[in-house]
Amino acid sequence: MKLYTIGFTKKTAEEFFTLLRDNNVSSVIDVRLNNTSQLSGFSKYPDIKFFLKQLCNINYIHDKNLAPTKEILSNYKKKVITWDEYEKLFKEILDEGNRDNQIIDKYKENLDGVCLLCSEPNADMCHRRLVAEYIGEELKNNFDIEIIHI
Repeated sequence: MKLYTIGFTKKTAEEFFTLLRDNNVSSVIDVRLNNTSQLSGFSKYPDIKFFLKQLCNINYIHDKNLAPTKEILSNYKKKVITWDEYEKLFKEILDEGNRDNQIIDKYKENLDGVCLLCSEPNADMCHRRLVAEYIGEELKNNFDIEIIHI
């Protein structure tokens, strides 16, 4: 099973949609807290939903349960907390949201070809990587998941 992640920053629309199409992505799960106020016009909702479907026949889902809280995100951006502290707090959010496997049960049957979307150009310091790793860890006994950052 392949689980992808992508950030749109520093990508043209052509690069972004080509990467998704060339990797046979079937659905994009937008894990941004706010999906309407981004600088890249093609990544704003509802435009991104239209472009994904029309250009690549890719489904679009926005899931705020996989996003950080405003407080954690703001504190990290303002350097009130470090990346390590952010990771710890965000993992607690995922644990809370996954109580009784709500997150995992929602996606476990339909993860192959899914791509987690956020704005950061690289996954190393982006919560989409944390979400992908969390899902991979939770499902490792049932599925062989390969995480691919495109």
